[in-house]
Amino acid sequence: MNIHLNEQIEKLRKNMISTGMMKGFTSEETILLSKRLDHLMNIQLLFQNETMHHRNRQY
Repeated sequence: MNIHLNEQIEKLRKNMISTGMMKGFTSEETILLSKRLDHLMNIQLLFQNETMHHRNRQY
């Protein structure tokens, strides 16, 4: 799952930058992409924290 999530984040990040360059970094579309990217990155962070918590409980 983490690899797939990383790929989604990278694809969305590139799309956001491209959209920002073409339509402006304050355009509605760019901001929407930025919010989606933030959401995916928060999921990734939660996943990483849960993995670390689980590993620490094993020892």
